[in-house]
Amino acid sequence: MADKRKTGSKSAAVWPNRFKGQVAVVTGAASGLGQGIALRLAREGAKVALLDLNPERLRNTVRDFKRTGLAAFPFVTDVSDDASVRSQMAQIEQQLGPPDLVVHSAGIVGPTNTFIVDYPVEAFDQIYAVNLRGSFLMTKYAVAAMLPRKSGSILLIASVAGKEGNPMMCGYSSTKAGVIGLVKGVAKEYAEQGITVNGLAPAVVMTEMVRQTAPEQVAYMTAKIPMKRLGTIEEVAAMATFIVSRECSFATGFTFDLTGGRSTY
Repeated sequence: MADKRKTGSKSAAVWPNRFKGQVAVVTGAASGLGQGIALRLAREGAKVALLDLNPERLRNTVRDFKRTGLAAFPFVTDVSDDASVRSQMAQIEQQLGPPDLVVHSAGIVGPTNTFIVDYPVEAFDQIYAVNLRGSFLMTKYAVAAMLPRKSGSILLIASVAGKEGNPMMCGYSSTKAGVIGLVKGVAKEYAEQGITVNGLAPAVVMTEMVRQTAPEQVAYMTAKIPMKRLGTIEEVAAMATFIVSRECSFATGFTFDLTGGRSTY
């Protein structure tokens, strides 16, 4: 029998009741990694609040979830905007209850295959607003919602680019490095309060965002992976759900690796 691990098999064991009775919040949930993570959380029993800026995609995703009997609730949210995040987190708590799990997956790549001298300042400001400011805002209001019960798990999706730096992607690399720093600092602030804060740093994963990246950039990133393949959304979802589960309750402040051997620290 072929070893499916070599091909990035989409098959994955699901624990139907692992998150039963828990409220999960996932950003960037209308597509890509966020959608995959939200789907797995819902399949494992969570009531999932799906946050995304694109209302049409969000409606379609919720419809698909409900078609298969999964509990999903849409919240159109701009993660870079303080008022939007604050009001939507309050609405989620009122409608579904306080969040047990928050996974912040929303992010943008920005310019690729671009030297810093050619990198538009406006593009850097935009990628900062979504990737780093968005991580700050989601973490801020997630912690505030979890503190009264002194319980909760927060996961920020970082990137191997934040660990190692991808050339020609200075905006993405620097903001994802900032996400890793945010994880380390905030986790230590609340380590005694029953709230864990962790990161996940994937290498390149086949998503719509990657399809919009310059082919030369994707080829460079793939060549750096010892397994010589891209990751899958299902592999990211499997690790993400483990990190926010009770099985991972003694880990906080750590950014987990999912890079096919590229990053081993």
